[in-house]
Amino acid sequence: MADVVAAPRTVSRQDEKDDQLRTLGLISVAHWVSHFHIFALPMLFPFLKQQLNVGYVELGLALTVFAASSGITQAPIGYLADHLGARKILLMGLCLGGGALIALGLHLSYSWLIGCAALLGLANSVYHPANYAILSDHMNEARMGRAFSIHTFAGFLGGAVAPAVIAGLLATTGGHGALIAAGAVGPLVALLIALVGIPDASAAKKSTCDVDAPKQSVITPALAMLTIFFLLLSLSNAGISNFGVVALMSGYGATLSGANLALTAYLGASAVGVLAGGLLADHTERHGQVAAACFAVNAAILLVVAAIGLPQLLVTGAMGLAGFLSGVIAPSRDMMVRDAAPAGAAGRAFGIVSTGFNIGGIVSPLLFGWVMDRNMPHWVFGGSVVFMVLTVLLALATERSPQSKASAA
Repeated sequence: MADVVAAPRTVSRQDEKDDQLRTLGLISVAHWVSHFHIFALPMLFPFLKQQLNVGYVELGLALTVFAASSGITQAPIGYLADHLGARKILLMGLCLGGGALIALGLHLSYSWLIGCAALLGLANSVYHPANYAILSDHMNEARMGRAFSIHTFAGFLGGAVAPAVIAGLLATTGGHGALIAAGAVGPLVALLIALVGIPDASAAKKSTCDVDAPKQSVITPALAMLTIFFLLLSLSNAGISNFGVVALMSGYGATLSGANLALTAYLGASAVGVLAGGLLADHTERHGQVAAACFAVNAAILLVVAAIGLPQLLVTGAMGLAGFLSGVIAPSRDMMVRDAAPAGAAGRAFGIVSTGFNIGGIVSPLLFGWVMDRNMPHWVFGGSVVFMVLTVLLALATERSPQSKASAA
């Protein structure tokens, strides 16, 4: 008799686990698309430069428009995700980003390039608020850190394969075909999500369960601090990612292949570190201390790289270790935002703090470009160390104790 009673419960738990895996898989695929679309235009710059007869400054303006559009709309999109439903907003973002690239492929002009960049930025602002709202609502609490890490890893993977995929499309279909094919991925994934189905997340649904609950402002001191934290994270990584190769070549005598190998080690190890960080995030509630410890070690490693001319093998190893630690931080970073978000406001919370990334994306090229123009390649790494030290201090300041989290809940 006991087995008969227990059987339906076991099936129910298995069904719930299957639903969670399906949701995590589809949300991760959507995040893959977001990073793939981010790199689509830069990978096509040589083609666009030739076809549009413009310089790299004009092409760089498109990336600035992308970052500005994404930064301005992150918080409003988070509000819409919480009130209209995160799933609906996600589907719209996938279709909008894909449609913008398809339109550019069909009607290639500089004005359309700027418009495409603006629409891509708007579409990009959808993914963090919508994805994290759905994951926060529907993933098992005990495996939330691993869910966040898989989601982040999928995004890293989208950026990693973009150069090879775009190059293949360019060689087989031409520039116009590459834009159309890259764009078509968005609506196709939206169609897959719509057909397979994933659960929704919105504050409107929660409010029906607790009508008398007092309304909270989502602009809390904790989220304001985390927005600055995300800004510092962006600044500490952007210099290495964007200018690490030229800095190693001009300041440390590295060859092009050697500098590229060091950066590849940094980026590849970062993706692996994300998965390891998910396991760690599920076994601790001290996410701020995890982030602070990893960045403190990272700062020490990069300080050695900045101050000492290491042999190629040691530089590659140091960059790989630094990248791994940078990846480990990502799930703890996301858990800090989730812990600080008011009930039913995960979309808005992630939308607000993600503006820090966008501000960093606007500021960092100008800052580290100025550093390289002044022939100070050592300060590409030195500046990253300064931002990492500030990140350590802010991570410790934003740490919330388990008692504080319980009382907030």
